[in-house]
Amino acid sequence: MQLSLLSPSWDKNYELLDSGNGQKLERFGSFILSRPEPQALWHPSMADAEWERLADAVFVKSQNSEEKGQWNLKPRMKEQWWIEYKPLGLHFRLGLTAFKHVGIFPEQAANWDFIAQKCTEYNNPKVLNLFAYTGGATMAAAHGGAMVTHVDSVKQTVSWARENMERSGLGSARWIVEDAMKFVNREVRRESKYEGIILDPPSYGRGADGEKWVLNENILQMLTQCKELLADGGFLVLNLYSMGLSATLANTLINSVFGEVAKERGELFVEDSYGKKLPLGVFLRF
Repeated sequence: MQLSLLSPSWDKNYELLDSGNGQKLERFGSFILSRPEPQALWHPSMADAEWERLADAVFVKSQNSEEKGQWNLKPRMKEQWWIEYKPLGLHFRLGLTAFKHVGIFPEQAANWDFIAQKCTEYNNPKVLNLFAYTGGATMAAAHGGAMVTHVDSVKQTVSWARENMERSGLGSARWIVEDAMKFVNREVRRESKYEGIILDPPSYGRGADGEKWVLNENILQMLTQCKELLADGGFLVLNLYSMGLSATLANTLINSVFGEVAKERGELFVEDSYGKKLPLGVFLRF
């Protein structure tokens, strides 16, 4: 099976301007951010002085933490602002967090297009979005006519997703603040079925009540339970961000649970303005 390389179509609402030396320089709407990117192993194309001139905000990691840090801001930089993914009319409120994230993973737009299109092939499908973050995939499914169950363990993140949904004029969803595995186990006992399931799990995480999630230890059990929830003829989208995980691994994992199904697998990437392709995760969908 040929591997696919997918890149999003953001027009000018999002751009990867440059990448290198473990950093990426991105424009989100009106603002340009510089933040760490461990897979940018090459040299940047811009001179340091130009990079510094352009950046409205620079994320600096804390000395005692690999994840947390703080943003150094220029006077014009806002703490929160909005951008739109115009192909689907999805609106996102962005904000500077202590973990370098801003409320959106732009490369996922390539999956949003797929999800929205797949949902139009069913009659009011039920879709389950697990580890759903700020709701990009939830909104894409709703755009395609789905009734979406949005599950995330962080209450503030679910509120953020609801705000995005309302701003996009897409009605509502079933909002669940809970550990994803706990919710899925309960849905299996209820014999629930979904025409679509979307999984975007982190490497590590904590549930709403302190439950521990470790991708390498829990993903097989999660997929086994999702098989029970997926309706005949339904679709599934799996994203893997952890460095070292491959599309071949995802393919073998899915085959072990679902059997040999026709699927598309590969890498999501964003190309900077100098033509350097930055890989940002593995996807598999069927």
